[in-house]
Amino acid sequence: MIAMGSHVEKAIELLCANYVFPDKAATAAQRIQQRLAEGAYDGMSEAELAESLTAELFEVCADRHLRVRVRSAELQAGGVTEEAALAAWREYLRSTNYRIARVERLDGNVGYLDLRGVPSSADGGRAIAAAMELVSQTEALIIDLRKNRGGAADGVIFWCSYFFPDDETHLNSIYFAATKQTRQYWSLAWVPGERYLDKPVYVLTSDMTFSAGEELCYNLQAQKRAVLIGETTRGGAHPTDSFPLSDTLEITVPTARSINPVTGTNWEGVGVKPDIEVPSEEAFLIAYQTALDHIVETSQSASIREEAQLTRSGLV
Repeated sequence: MIAMGSHVEKAIELLCANYVFPDKAATAAQRIQQRLAEGAYDGMSEAELAESLTAELFEVCADRHLRVRVRSAELQAGGVTEEAALAAWREYLRSTNYRIARVERLDGNVGYLDLRGVPSSADGGRAIAAAMELVSQTEALIIDLRKNRGGAADGVIFWCSYFFPDDETHLNSIYFAATKQTRQYWSLAWVPGERYLDKPVYVLTSDMTFSAGEELCYNLQAQKRAVLIGETTRGGAHPTDSFPLSDTLEITVPTARSINPVTGTNWEGVGVKPDIEVPSEEAFLIAYQTALDHIVETSQSASIREEAQLTRSGLV
């Protein structure tokens, strides 16, 4: 089919022009070009083409961010312009509360954040600050990233900055292929509201935690600022841009790679390994019990210690 062939050609062009690993891009492009010449994609629907190309790209590059997919209904309605894509994304963030699904003070004075994604600080900064304000007076914090599928690197830095006292913590670096430059990301000198310091943080993970959600885990773990509980994460560390192939099809291409200043590497392909490895459905209870034990032992408030003790007894 001519239309499918044009999609494949455009995908190859965008891959070779933008992928952070050009040698792998060239190898993958050569294989896909050969299959195109053999008619392997003839008669495919766009969904079938997306699935086939994604599998072939993964076979060569083993990169979970590198994929072809059918565009969301919102993007399809808006067309292929960058402005339409940005408007659709911002509306999605707004309508999903900037991916903050739940903020709560649990019994025993334990804070709980359920984060399903990571907005940029420009888009989600006010919501992030509001969430942190609501848990600022708790004595331990659980951050649930088990359903977090990623987002923006600067949003990760904004979240992380609440857990460090100043701008002296080097959290991550990102190498950008287009400019061949590496940008350092440090904790912020100022954040709205109170920082969350000198109190334990427990991060819940699953095998579906991905991308910027994994960076949030990895940064806090590398700096020994949180205890990770759950399953090894999915393993996608490369910042990515999306490029339309048509009104209904797009390719996502990693254009950069993360370099953690503590480990010298990242979690690509291997995921983030938790400190306490348990099935993801058990992670919350273990974190909650651990947090309550800490509060029973350390809280300066007799009423809070009693509340935590009663709550802990009820969990047995």
